[in-house]
Amino acid sequence: MSGNDALVALGQHCGILPRFYDLNGTERVTSDETYRALLQAEGYDAKTEDACRDILNSLIAKANDRWFPTEVIIRDNSPWDLQFGLGADWTLDDAETGDEVAQGAPADFIALPPLAAGVYLLTARVSGRVETVRILAAPDRLPSLKQVTGTGRIWGMTLALYGLTSGRGTGLGSYADLGTVAGLAGQKGADFVGVNPVHNMGFSVKDAISPYSPSHRGFLNTDYIAPERIKGLENAAAATEILKDLPKVFADEVSAEFIQHGSHKQKHNTILRTLFAAFKSARSAAAKDEFDTFCSTEGSALQTFAEFEGRSEKFGPDWRQWPNEAQSFSPDSVEFHKWLQWVAQDQLAQAQADAKDAGMGLGLYLDLAVGPRRDGAEAWCERDAIAPGVSTGAPPDHLSPAGQNWNLAAFSPRRLQDQNYAPLKRILSHTMRHAGVVRIDHVLGLNRSFWIPDCGAPGGYITQPFQSLLAIIKIEAARAETLVIGEDLGLVPDGFRDVMRENGFYGYSVLQYEKQGDGFRHPDQGPPQVLSCFATHDTPTLRGYEAGRDIAWWQKLGWTDQAQSDDTTAQRARDVEALRQIGSNTADPDLADAVTDGLAKSPAAMVSVQLDDVLDHVEAQNLPGTIHEHPNWRRKYAVSLEDLAQDARLQAIADTMANAGRGSKPVV
Repeated sequence: MSGNDALVALGQHCGILPRFYDLNGTERVTSDETYRALLQAEGYDAKTEDACRDILNSLIAKANDRWFPTEVIIRDNSPWDLQFGLGADWTLDDAETGDEVAQGAPADFIALPPLAAGVYLLTARVSGRVETVRILAAPDRLPSLKQVTGTGRIWGMTLALYGLTSGRGTGLGSYADLGTVAGLAGQKGADFVGVNPVHNMGFSVKDAISPYSPSHRGFLNTDYIAPERIKGLENAAAATEILKDLPKVFADEVSAEFIQHGSHKQKHNTILRTLFAAFKSARSAAAKDEFDTFCSTEGSALQTFAEFEGRSEKFGPDWRQWPNEAQSFSPDSVEFHKWLQWVAQDQLAQAQADAKDAGMGLGLYLDLAVGPRRDGAEAWCERDAIAPGVSTGAPPDHLSPAGQNWNLAAFSPRRLQDQNYAPLKRILSHTMRHAGVVRIDHVLGLNRSFWIPDCGAPGGYITQPFQSLLAIIKIEAARAETLVIGEDLGLVPDGFRDVMRENGFYGYSVLQYEKQGDGFRHPDQGPPQVLSCFATHDTPTLRGYEAGRDIAWWQKLGWTDQAQSDDTTAQRARDVEALRQIGSNTADPDLADAVTDGLAKSPAAMVSVQLDDVLDHVEAQNLPGTIHEHPNWRRKYAVSLEDLAQDARLQAIADTMANAGRGSKPVV
C-alpha cells in the first residue's frame, strides 16, 4: 500500500462509504479528513498511514483467527441448526438477563432449540479455545395491520400534543388530554392517534422545545404530566390545595397566543416537586408498592437516568460542562426523577387504555426521533455506545437542498454491537410499550448514517449493521405487538424500500411529495403497505398549501426574492388545481375535501389526517431551517377538546373514511 491506500482501506473495512451522490447526481468522494474523523469516532486513531496499516492488519487477523462467526440471525420459535460446531460443547445464555437457556454436547453442528424472540450469547468451547457467538432470534416480519386489527385499511389522526387545549389545561397539552382526544377520535371510527415524540427533554433544560431534539429517547417528557391525575395523592391534603390553584397559577400561559414553554416548565416543575413531597408523606400503600415495583423493574437504566437528572439540577443540563465534582448527587433528587418517570409512564399507559376502550384498533401512534441531543441524558447514559466527535445529519436532498446538521448524537456501530444492541433495545422497548404503532424517523439511518465531524471535515456515510438492526426492531415489535412505520422520504439507496417492505415495515407516503410531471400521483396508484397523508409537521397544512403560506414565509425570511416567489406562487396554483381533481367529481371541489376523499379511497393500509387540517389551520407547526424566526412547536389549536367532540368538520372526515370502508369496526 502507498499514499493514502491504508487509510482508505481501513475506512472501507470499517464501513465508511468511499463516495455518494448528492441531490443533483454529483459524485461526492469521501475526503481523507472525513475518513480520519469517522474512524476516530469509531475508536480508531488513524492519523498516519502506518497506524492505519497496523489497525487494519490487526482487525483482519482477529477476524481470520475466529473459528465461529461473530453473529448469527435465526428465526424465532423454531428449532435451528447452526452449520458449525467443530466438536464444541456449548451453552446459550439470554444476553439481557444472563440466564442459561440451553446447552449442548460436542457435535459437527449446533442444534438450537426453539427460542423466543431475543438476543442470546452462545459460548462454544473446543480445543482449549472459547468463542462467543451473538444469536439474534427474530421473526421473519414485523406485526402487520391485519394480524393486529383484523382489517387491512384504517385511518387515524395526528396532532401536536403540546398544542391541545382543554378545561383542565395549563397552557400545554398533557397525557390526560391525549387520552381524551384518543377516546374522541376512537368514537368517530379512527384506529390510531399520532403525536410528536414524547421523549424526555431534560428537567433542567429551559430552551429545548423541538420534540425531535430530545435529551433521552428511552424516557418520557415530564412536561406532559397532568398534575391532577397523579396516582396516590387522593388523601394528601397538601396536594388538594395545590391542585385547586392550578387555573390561577397557569392563567398567563393559558391565555397566551403561543405556548410559553419556559414559564410553563418553571411553574410545572415547581408544582411537581411539591406534589412529590406530598406523595412521600401521604401516598397510599398501593401507590407506594406500584412505584417501588416500577423502580425495581426498570433497574439500572432508570437509576442512571435519574442520576443524570439529579446532577443536571445541580451542575447544569449540559454534561460536557460538568466539573469533576459532578459525580455527587442527592438521593432524594434521584428518587424524585424516578417518580416523575413512573407518573409519566402511568399517564401514557392510561392514554393508551382510553384509546383502546374507545374501540381503536391500534391506539397511540408514537414517533421515535433520529437521535438525542449531544448534551443530553442519552448521550451521557449510553456514552459507551455513542460515537464521539460527530453529529448526525443529512446531505443535500429535495427536503433540504443545503443539507442538514441535526446536532444529534449517533450510535457507533462497533460500540453498539459490543453491547449486544442493548441501548437500542431499551429505547425501542420503552417507545413501543404503550404504542400500537411507532414511526421511526429517517429510517434510512438503519442502513447508513451521515456523520458530520466536529473538526469541520465534510460529512460522510458510514454503514450500519442493517440486517441486525432490522432483527432487533422485529424482536421488540413482536414483544409489544406494535406496527412499525419507516419514514423513508428523501434519497434512499436502490432496493432499500423493497427490503423494508419484505421485513414488514410500512412506508411513509406524503402526497405533497408525490409529484408526477404536471400533477400528482393519484392515491389510487400508490402502494398498499404505507401510511399515507397529505402533510407532516414540517410541511404546509392543506389551507396553508392552498394559500401559499410557506412561500410567503420564505420571502419574508429572505430565502427567495419577489420574482422567485411569483414563479413559485404560479406553480402552486397549478398544483392546487391538480390536487383538487384527485378525489372529487364536483365542478369546483374544495381542496381539503378532494384530498381527504382521495386518500380515504386509496389502497394505503393507513391514512392519517392532521388535526391542523381538520380545524382548517393555515400555519404549520414547524418551518424547517428556522429556530426563532418562526413560532416552531408553539402553536395552540383553536378549538378546545370539549368543543372538538361536536365539531362538524371532524364528523365529516369520519364519514368520508367510513364511506370508503376504512376502520377496524363498524361506525355507529
